[in-house]
Amino acid sequence: MNASDITGKTIRFLKNWTLPVAIAAGILSYLIYDSIPSVSFAGPYLEKTIGVLQPLLLFMMLFLSFCRIEPRDLRPRKWHVWLLLFQTVGFVALAAVMIFLPDFEWKVLVEGAMLCLICPTATAAAVVTGKLGGDMPGLTAYTVIINLATAVLVPVFIPFVHPAGDISFFAAFSMILAKVFPLLIVPCLLAFLVRYLTPGFHAWLLQFNNLAFYMWGVSLMLAIAMTTRSIVHSTTPVAYQAGLAAISLFCCAIQFWAGKKIGKRYGASITAGQALGQKNTVFAIWMGYTFMTPVTSIAGGFYCIWHNVFNSYQLYKARKK
Repeated sequence: MNASDITGKTIRFLKNWTLPVAIAAGILSYLIYDSIPSVSFAGPYLEKTIGVLQPLLLFMMLFLSFCRIEPRDLRPRKWHVWLLLFQTVGFVALAAVMIFLPDFEWKVLVEGAMLCLICPTATAAAVVTGKLGGDMPGLTAYTVIINLATAVLVPVFIPFVHPAGDISFFAAFSMILAKVFPLLIVPCLLAFLVRYLTPGFHAWLLQFNNLAFYMWGVSLMLAIAMTTRSIVHSTTPVAYQAGLAAISLFCCAIQFWAGKKIGKRYGASITAGQALGQKNTVFAIWMGYTFMTPVTSIAGGFYCIWHNVFNSYQLYKARKK
């Protein structure tokens, strides 16, 4: 076997198994870094680099995805209502439990479930949905809806569950919008401007069919590396970590299942499943740290692993078909 054959097989393997490779690379890269004390000095610089690179990758990935969407297609769908009810009612019900049982021993697990339920759809979900043959505009429209709903519900209910004292509703609302707007609304508006103002450039961008997906693979590797770091260095007791891992796995499974069941009634099983099951876990981790406790944010880290493992399985099945 010559070098070109090996290169070709390697490229095909990476194309077919982008997400599993990204997950494994993220875990291994951090474990290798952590096992070499002599390179620990690079930690702060690497963290700053990832802090810049990851949002940039997400922005470019979303921009390329929005270039493929007609603005008129971003209309509400009937299944949006049911998914929104599932997330908001589930979140409010768990918040009510915590309000009436403030001294519950396993309170952190309930808070972890709340985080997994109300967490908005991942900004990258449209990319995976497109690869699976789903409705990218429908998913994108729901992503905007659930982000706005989260911006309202979290500041309203979290203070009753986990009093922060110095964070008002409008401060929390503004903080969430500040996280959402640059990485969701801006690339959408920019893509629509490019579509109408520079059609030639827009047509050229459409040639890069899979570039957004591979950007997502790199971004996922970075997210998994940071997730691995938070789990490895967590001072949370093992029992709580195991409980949060189990809760996040259950929430991941039930939301993919419910999304697919709801979407099936409207011919949108793939799209609704991704809309409800694939989460913006970086945002979930941030919400845990900001509005709850660092312990709770571990649920978002584990969810990042579960939903990407399931996405890898779905892409494998789609490729076999």
